[in-house]
Amino acid sequence: MTTTENDLPWAVPLAGASNLRDLGGYQVLDGRRVRFGRIFRSATLANLTEADVAEVRTLGLRTVCDLRGVEEAAHRPSRLPEGAERVALPIEPTVGASLADLMRREQATGEDVVDLLRRAYLDYVTTYLHRYREMFDLLLQPERQALLFHCSAGKDRTGIGAALILTALGASQQTIMADYVATDRLWRKDFPMPPGSPKPLADALYGTHPALLEAAMSTAVAPFGDVAVLLDQGLGLGGGRLERLRDLLLE
Repeated sequence: MTTTENDLPWAVPLAGASNLRDLGGYQVLDGRRVRFGRIFRSATLANLTEADVAEVRTLGLRTVCDLRGVEEAAHRPSRLPEGAERVALPIEPTVGASLADLMRREQATGEDVVDLLRRAYLDYVTTYLHRYREMFDLLLQPERQALLFHCSAGKDRTGIGAALILTALGASQQTIMADYVATDRLWRKDFPMPPGSPKPLADALYGTHPALLEAAMSTAVAPFGDVAVLLDQGLGLGGGRLERLRDLLLE
């Protein structure tokens, strides 16, 4: 596939899902590029139409990592093409009850929502870092590719997953952020908000927040001292596994 950085990310247009895109094409610091057709990210796959299922089948998915919480996933089961195995890696959302409380407060602001998301992001990279480590274990198995990972919106838990993968592959901070904010134009924001939700609160919840991703990545690194040790000890990429991952996913 011939493409330029301005064409990225390559998105798959679907009727019943949005924000499904290939992580392929991004250049990393050693000059190689992420291979197309190996790693995908998306929002929920619960509402795929029959035509969508046929389109997703052409991606050759073998593994779908579902990062949604247990109840989320049970409430909206994924529709997957034949040959794709769903692997549950539940990262429980931590903003639901607090968000409902916030919606009932007349003086609530968008910044209040951002504060909730900040706490959630930090929880994702501490309490649930092991889920991302499990995803890397799957990525290291060639027979598991192509692999797709997703949550509900494909924005927060999925955004952190993509940032960790691109970091491991040697992408720049600029590339990582460009992929993260692409959700703002690719996601149709079809995750329902409670009726009557104030627009500033909805906008804050639906949008990306680069400062939160930066804080989350710094928090992930902090217990390990630097990125190399995070990859080695936190994400299980020591003992030649990082080099193997890069050989599998870079060209």
